[in-house]
Amino acid sequence: MKHPNGKFHSLSRRIIWRFCLFTLVISSVYGLITLSLMYNIEDSFIERGVAQEAEYLKAQFNSTGRWPSPRATDMQLVFSDSELPEDIKALAIEEPYRKEFFGPNGLHYHLYRFSDYPETYLVAEVSEQLLVRPIRGGVIQFLVISTATVTVLACFIAWLIGRRTTRPLNELASAVDGVDITTLSKEFAQQRFSYSNVNHSPNNEVDILARAFDRTLKRIALAMEREQSFTRDVSHELRTLLAVIKNAVEVAQLNANSDQRVLERIANAAEQMEKTVETLLMLAREEHTPSRSTPVPLMPILEQAVLDNRLLLDGKPVEVEIDDSCNTQVLAEPNVLKVILDNIVSNAFKYTLQGCVSFTVQNGTLHLKDTGPGLQEDIANSVTQRGVKGEQSTGLGFGLSIVKRLCEHQGLALTVLSPSDDAGTEITLRLH
Repeated sequence: MKHPNGKFHSLSRRIIWRFCLFTLVISSVYGLITLSLMYNIEDSFIERGVAQEAEYLKAQFNSTGRWPSPRATDMQLVFSDSELPEDIKALAIEEPYRKEFFGPNGLHYHLYRFSDYPETYLVAEVSEQLLVRPIRGGVIQFLVISTATVTVLACFIAWLIGRRTTRPLNELASAVDGVDITTLSKEFAQQRFSYSNVNHSPNNEVDILARAFDRTLKRIALAMEREQSFTRDVSHELRTLLAVIKNAVEVAQLNANSDQRVLERIANAAEQMEKTVETLLMLAREEHTPSRSTPVPLMPILEQAVLDNRLLLDGKPVEVEIDDSCNTQVLAEPNVLKVILDNIVSNAFKYTLQGCVSFTVQNGTLHLKDTGPGLQEDIANSVTQRGVKGEQSTGLGFGLSIVKRLCEHQGLALTVLSPSDDAGTEITLRLH
């Protein structure tokens, strides 16, 4: 992927160059330390030899009272500053504590001062004993070649490390870039997007980033799912209320004496439409936010749902039985509970052609039983899924799906059954 402004700053290339620069600096410092150590070792050996010779001369002087001649041909005793070699005389007088001096033509001196005998010096011209300085050029060349070789090797290793390090990032980028936002769905929210490194190298920084992307994409998928569901749910839920309003208007146009009753029906439908929209908007938001559940009486809401859907029973020999056990309290949000009951009641009234629709509460569970045709075998296990409907249905198959989602939001348990011993459908709603 290219950078939006056209520039691409490769992380792998940065790793390589920084690793190479680090190796070059370390190798150079190591080379300087090595060269300095070689000089120090050389000087230490020379100074030790000069000191040993000085100790011998001083011991002979203390024994005989005369200074002997140095044993080494490159050393000499001098007994005043004026007798020092012209190459080092001025500098030795100017710096009385200095031991090492450089002369012309590659000459090299070490000066030993006898502390007990002022103006007495042991001068050693040690240019023939030098080992490092004559081969200094070769040593430096060797160190430079070694530094270059190590740096190249380090760059190669850094290249391998950089590729290995950035490969999971590239895989992650490709996986994220390959997700089509327009096709995200709830099925994606139950899975992880394709990223091979998650299973191979878990619990590293790249995996943490992958999981963060995964959570974000899941939230996006769920948000888009809720948006799509809201559109479908609104179209499904408001269709019935709009049909009531339309029917009421047609009745008002035909019968002038029923204006008040018709207007009341229109007002009730509009109020119910407003509550339904509020409920679906709530469902379209984060479904895992705490619901505003409060203890509410079940009986009035159930009776109102029956009354609002009574037109579906016009001309049908169907009895509605609401048992006294329904006079109980339910922990739910009233508007949400009304939408749930409206859907299951309307389905029962719509598909029951004769017989009875009954409501009872047993052990904290609301039972709705009808004597309709029951569920088809091929949809019995999936009737609460979105878009699933029977052959006799004239809707879109969203009703029970909405009911299921609302029940999950309110912490209620919905079950849809078709008893095998008789016709009809039984819906159970486990209350709090």
